[in-house]
Amino acid sequence: MSVGDWAGLIAALAFVALVGVLAVPLVKLGRVLDQTRATVKQISDSTGPLLASVTEAVSTTSAQLAKVDTVTTSAAQISTNVSALTGLFAATLGTPVVKVAAFSYGVRSALRRGRARS
Repeated sequence: MSVGDWAGLIAALAFVALVGVLAVPLVKLGRVLDQTRATVKQISDSTGPLLASVTEAVSTTSAQLAKVDTVTTSAAQISTNVSALTGLFAATLGTPVVKVAAFSYGVRSALRRGRARS
């Protein structure tokens, strides 16, 4: 064998070694990609039902909030009506009741003074 044949043999062996060294990471990368594909498939399979559940929960919550809004509106109307009724009661009966109370207080005071002098 000549020097060129030896050089070609060494180059071929070096190329085989290089291919062997590069093949190991490529095989590992292939395994990682397979696991990644399986994980993505699993996530996409579980995302559909999860989104359906979230959509149902949001629609149920929206319906409940509409009911709460109705109750809150009714409570505000009741509060307004009670306030108006209280104002009406104070205007209608408040002044006469205060006058009767003042009159009765004056009569009691006069009777006490009359008893105290006698």
